[in-house]
Amino acid sequence: MNVVSAITGLPYVGKTTLFNLLTGGHAKTGSFSGAEAETNVGIAKVPDHRVDELAALFKPKKTTHAEVLYRDLGLAHAKEPGQGISPQKLGDLRTADAIVHVVRAFRDPSVPHVDGSIDPVRDLASVELELLFADHGVVERRLERIEPELRAAKGLERETKEREKAVLAKAGAALASERPLRDVDFDADERKTMRGFRFLTLMPTLAVVNLDEVDVASPDAILAPVRKAASAHRATSVIPVCAKIEAEMAELSDEEAAEFRAELGLVESALERLVRATYELLGLCSFFTTGEDEVRAWTTPCGTPAQQAAGAIHSDLERGFIRAEVIKWDELLKAGSEANAKKLGIMRTEGKTYAVQDGEVFHVLFNV
Repeated sequence: MNVVSAITGLPYVGKTTLFNLLTGGHAKTGSFSGAEAETNVGIAKVPDHRVDELAALFKPKKTTHAEVLYRDLGLAHAKEPGQGISPQKLGDLRTADAIVHVVRAFRDPSVPHVDGSIDPVRDLASVELELLFADHGVVERRLERIEPELRAAKGLERETKEREKAVLAKAGAALASERPLRDVDFDADERKTMRGFRFLTLMPTLAVVNLDEVDVASPDAILAPVRKAASAHRATSVIPVCAKIEAEMAELSDEEAAEFRAELGLVESALERLVRATYELLGLCSFFTTGEDEVRAWTTPCGTPAQQAAGAIHSDLERGFIRAEVIKWDELLKAGSEANAKKLGIMRTEGKTYAVQDGEVFHVLFNV
């Protein structure tokens, strides 16, 4: 599956800098003029040492990491809620699987802040309110249209529309009380009814706190209130980043960057932390296919049935699925080859309904 993340936030918080770091892009930064900036789109390769180690074993012609598509959505600063996001940007946001909300904690006086003072909790709430207003508008417009449809509908069609109206009324009540939909208990049928609306406040959200350099080693005092605010809402995680330092490390060799990161006490790069958090929020896993031609990572929801996971590789594999040969990536490395893994009896055979797990190497047997 293709993972899409939308990067958003107020002006001058470091959105585009983060986007460039993630995607290796060169989008222009620091030129905000009061209106919405253009949308930048780029691909980030998911860092995964497992892919690299499997590639070292198989020495394939091609190595392919999983990818995340990022959209950098520059928002306007609105004096009144509901005026900060254009229809175009709303459309871009609604195509995402997760929202990356960048908030500013760095205090550089040469970079203006639209609200004057630096307050990441306030900024987090400000953009969340914009999303609430956008979702509430969707609910109101649909409820207005559904009334004449109900009067004309009969039988099963009427029952379906009555259910839709009830779910939307429930969602509207939550939004009117400034409660994001991710915090509301919807059952499976209600969520299915809402799926087509692509509600923004139902999406998992990563709050990325852009820190000052001096706060990287000890960020807890700054992160604590943001984490407290985020913990009030489900499916929201907080990730600390110093975009300025990450930009400096991007100019270094891998070895130099690793040394610099170690000096700062950082175990992972910003990309690694952000992607890992995104996968965790969305419940995603990576499985691998290996061979002389290619070693490749594939993304799928954790626990996807083997036959359906095979379809992520190619639709023919799903249609003609017979069984899958499965082994954990590290067990394959220890065995040294698939042939030796079979001799040792550590490569398993699984059927159509087997739930694929993170880190498994997957070989599909199928009928043409």
